[in-house]
Amino acid sequence: MAASSKATVVLKAVKKITVQFCPFESNVRSTREFLVMVGSEKAKATNINCEVIPLVMHDKSPPVVDITYLDGEKLVLKGANLTSKEMLNAFQSLCTDKDLQAKLALKK
Repeated sequence: MAASSKATVVLKAVKKITVQFCPFESNVRSTREFLVMVGSEKAKATNINCEVIPLVMHDKSPPVVDITYLDGEKLVLKGANLTSKEMLNAFQSLCTDKDLQAKLALKK
């Protein structure tokens, strides 16, 4: 986690992030690491209106991250078979695309 935690997380284009996992399952490490990254004070400072909601379940449910962007688009990451770095890369690439679209819309 040390290498991935140095990545800058920008929540500018995000409305809500829901992170759901059962802590007693063996495949939740990457999802918990992702939660630490997006739930950090530094990340939250990039968008104070973004909700980061951890849902800790005890029902053997698979780890899932549900991201809702400001434009209504959703991204669902199923953390059981992904690393935290893969999850962060997918999340950040879509955030970057949304930010570029917003900048282009402002220029028009």
